[in-house]
Amino acid sequence: MPNQTNTRKKIIHLSSVHRDHDVRIFLKECRSLAKLFPEYEVHLILTGVQERMEDLVQIHTVPKVEGSRLKRMWTTVNHVYRKALELNGDVYHLHDPELMRIALLLKRKGKKVIYDAHEDLPRQILGKSYVPMRKVVSWVMERVEDFVCSRLSGIVTATPHIANRFRRIHSNTIDINNFPLETEIEFISSKEMKKENSVCFIGGISPIRGTQELVDAMALTDCHLELAGEISVDFKNQLVKSKGWTNVRELGFIDRKTSMELKQKSIAGVVTFLPYPNHVNAQPNKIFEYMAAGLPVIGSNFQMWRELLVENNCGICVDPSNPKEISDAITYLKNHPDEAKLMGENGKKLVHEKYNWNVEELKLASFYRTILG
Repeated sequence: MPNQTNTRKKIIHLSSVHRDHDVRIFLKECRSLAKLFPEYEVHLILTGVQERMEDLVQIHTVPKVEGSRLKRMWTTVNHVYRKALELNGDVYHLHDPELMRIALLLKRKGKKVIYDAHEDLPRQILGKSYVPMRKVVSWVMERVEDFVCSRLSGIVTATPHIANRFRRIHSNTIDINNFPLETEIEFISSKEMKKENSVCFIGGISPIRGTQELVDAMALTDCHLELAGEISVDFKNQLVKSKGWTNVRELGFIDRKTSMELKQKSIAGVVTFLPYPNHVNAQPNKIFEYMAAGLPVIGSNFQMWRELLVENNCGICVDPSNPKEISDAITYLKNHPDEAKLMGENGKKLVHEKYNWNVEELKLASFYRTILG
């Protein structure tokens, strides 16, 4: 029997920096596209992972480059680009700013190219104190992003705020929010949850995310902080000097199952990012994951977060730079368990009805139908 040529078209997602099983890229976008567009092959290029087929997504690997940041960025992107050309896709979906330098190269080869803005890059740069001349770098990167993205097939963003920025330069822009998957919405009766005397923070740990102030707050309360995430050696050396560190349980990086168990037993989930430009209009996924688990949220007093948490009575907003306000919120929820329970139930209901991936998946499908024609 003669060999039959595979004529299925290909959607290819690319990342040079994200982890295997990244929530937004693989668990949400790639798996949804593979399910919703069975006539297309869905591929994902990552660095240093095991090649395999998983949940109808073909995962490819390129070498993980060690060394300086610039070396990694340049060489890894070159590897990703070569693999992308080898796969000969029809649609390329790029997930990292450093991939912008290959976006127009792919477009010139007649490919449809999508840029996925996970963050507001120019505002993110303004919050990085280690970047020299960061105001100039931020200004330049915004012009570069605008120049490249205005020439692509479409833009996907992680929040409505970022989408509003890109709509100025591209009409085919959509916000696909990082709302929880159905499997992350834990509809377990609050009566079955055995609460411990602790609050939790799960995610990236850094000075600009208010970790120092949160640890300092723990010296002012008799609760414990379950701190889950990777901490750099230098920053940890700074944190352990705080009086509040004695009330911190450092957990390191935890898997999703452990994360769910941690949320189940906590009094509240904490997201007290400092008011850097990239934070005040952000929608951290952990807020919605806390809500999905039935946890009241202690969040920063940004306007967008107040509208979500306070106006819907599913959390408390505080000044993230004020450890006393953070500790007072923790103590209040501990001493008012009925009110904390009501806030958790309100948050869970909102996620079930509105802030979930099923809603965003339909938006992603509609966007791709426009791209695919």
